[in-house]
Amino acid sequence: MDDSNQPELTLDGSVGGGQYFRSALSFSVLTGRDVEIRDVRGARENPGLKPQHVAAAEALSSIANAETDGVERGSRTVSFHPSEVQPGRYAVDIETAGSVPLVVDAVLPLSLVTPGPVRLQVTGGTDVKWSPPLSYLRRVKLPLLREAGVLASVDVGRRGFYPVGGGEVTLLIGPSKLTPLSLDESGERRGLRALSTASEDLTEADVAERLADTAIERIGDDWTVLERTVTYVDSDSTGAVVVLVTEHAPETGESSGTGESSGTGESSAEIEAGFEPTCRFGASALGEPGVPAERVAGDAVDALREPIDAGATVDVHLADQLLPFLAVAGGRFRAPRLSEHLETHLKLLEQFGAAVEWTERDDGTVDVSATGNSPDRW
Repeated sequence: MDDSNQPELTLDGSVGGGQYFRSALSFSVLTGRDVEIRDVRGARENPGLKPQHVAAAEALSSIANAETDGVERGSRTVSFHPSEVQPGRYAVDIETAGSVPLVVDAVLPLSLVTPGPVRLQVTGGTDVKWSPPLSYLRRVKLPLLREAGVLASVDVGRRGFYPVGGGEVTLLIGPSKLTPLSLDESGERRGLRALSTASEDLTEADVAERLADTAIERIGDDWTVLERTVTYVDSDSTGAVVVLVTEHAPETGESSGTGESSGTGESSAEIEAGFEPTCRFGASALGEPGVPAERVAGDAVDALREPIDAGATVDVHLADQLLPFLAVAGGRFRAPRLSEHLETHLKLLEQFGAAVEWTERDDGTVDVSATGNSPDRW
């Protein structure tokens, strides 16, 4: 939605990392506003664009038919001039183990402005450091967004761990009309889901089983175990990941489905909306060479307890990822703390003219709210 009446927005890319860069391009497409991002990742040890940032920019520019300059590895200045979102089939290859879920995150908000279905295949790392793993995207973020009216699904062709990557994921989005994201209270505890995935070469060591079982044991007796999914997958690199998901509101209708299956194959349900509201918290931990699976599972449990103990209604990762949807639909949530990602994204939305407010409480939690606006009126 090109709006030539708005001047180009110049942004300081040194105030954030790769997520700031990707979000700036997503907001550019949503609002139709041209942006120039200078000193991209300037405060990082290795500044400039990395392969995963280039892949996200290429995906967004293809789908939004954008004119770009500086979208290449190492670049520290990028100009992005979006046009209309074009439904169709697209593909992007990160060419490393760079994060597939973060590329998907950059494209998901386009569901708010696309006039028709968009299918994007992304190749790279599905479960890697510094990124929410694939099962977090599929089992925490996507179910919540579907409940709000976002038409989106993710099909998993193959998992990819560091250092080779090689995972394949296909995102499908459709025209979406959101309802407010009103997450006022977490609600009563419904239960826990433990999702453990490991490469096939770790089968004899029972790594996936140990991850899931240790997490369930350490979370305590206060939780009903709704699901324990253990999966071994064919992958180019050795790897393992455990994702823990808690649900806090009773389900009154049909189950939303797991989106996961045991064995080596994975599939997703058809795109649909209208699930009963359920507050979810997610946490994860990646296996590392020489680190016992039991310690990895313990790290995931510790991370899961943070937002629950704080009295938040979203976890620290979901807080900043929900912002573009909150800005459009309106609503509110409480984050467990003011993370760097959350703060920089709130300020980024302000620069685009979105009416989003936040208040840090005495206990360190953060109340975030928005009245909701059509993106072309930000």
